[in-house]
Amino acid sequence: MKDFSSILLSWYAIHKRALPWREVKDPYLIWISEIILQQTRVAQGYDYFLRFVKRFPNVQSLAEASQDEVLKYWEGLGYYSRARNLHEAARSMNGVFPSSYPEVLALKGVGEYTAAAICSFAYQMPYAVVDGNVYRVLARIFGIDTPADTAAGKKCFHDLAQKLLDIRRPDDYNQAIMDFGALQCVPGQPDCKKCPFSRRCVAYKTGRVSQLPVRKDKTSISNRFFSYIYVKQGRCTWLHRREKQDIWRGLYEFPLIETDGPVTLEQLKKNPLWQKYFSSCTPCLLCGPVKHVLSHRVIYAWFYLVTVPRSFPVPEGFSPVAQQNLKEYAFPRLLQKILSQQDLCR
Repeated sequence: MKDFSSILLSWYAIHKRALPWREVKDPYLIWISEIILQQTRVAQGYDYFLRFVKRFPNVQSLAEASQDEVLKYWEGLGYYSRARNLHEAARSMNGVFPSSYPEVLALKGVGEYTAAAICSFAYQMPYAVVDGNVYRVLARIFGIDTPADTAAGKKCFHDLAQKLLDIRRPDDYNQAIMDFGALQCVPGQPDCKKCPFSRRCVAYKTGRVSQLPVRKDKTSISNRFFSYIYVKQGRCTWLHRREKQDIWRGLYEFPLIETDGPVTLEQLKKNPLWQKYFSSCTPCLLCGPVKHVLSHRVIYAWFYLVTVPRSFPVPEGFSPVAQQNLKEYAFPRLLQKILSQQDLCR
């Protein structure tokens, strides 16, 4: 389609979203916005971006911060490996953001899409972005039924995206196709009659809008069952920093007992971990189950209160923390919600 880019850019001139990271050419700020917008909607990420760059306005300020502080500013966004990777990448730059595609691509947590976005937006380099929005737009308009989550599909979409790229305006073109996917060619029920490509869109003409893009593998969802113990020891509680290689690594939590399924209070008291830490204590259920949905799992959480005397031994791996200081620590969103509901940070 020879006039694909001109049609797209004409649409963009009318529908362009005013976003703070689009008003700058600073690669650092563009990088921060792109990492935030991975797995995060613009509406949710907007305020986080403003707060984050106010505290960390450049590479040096981010590199010099502690991981705890970076995670605290990221708290609530989820996918915390993004924040850890940002921090590690900033520390690798020696105060200067890289200016070539290979160098940007080599940064921790940066893949081909993010590198293309940064280099096209900041440096006007001719690299096409290919994300979920782009897969959907290209699959529908050109009738591509090769699964997007296969090696062949990724190569097909990447090659087509690069071929269609307007090399004179790679920054505007890339922003345009992403906005088009986010605002016009949406996943659910797009208003195809108002689409500038409706007369040429293969999916629309063949009634396959809801069927494209094709994906080979469906994500399997697993359930997990958590019992959190909020220990009240005078004016303190116990915290533990997660060091496991998971999405919550580096965040703080209360003593946790994970089970294969829901458990009653009596079953919880018979659990080996309960016996190890709280055998002489009587728990009080504060709330639960609280359902927390992640991309690949659903967590059901119960929150218990246990009161212990000041002389009660604090287990290895935990630290006593004043309740009034809990707001200084970065928690998973699940615990944030519970703490807010129970008003325990005072």
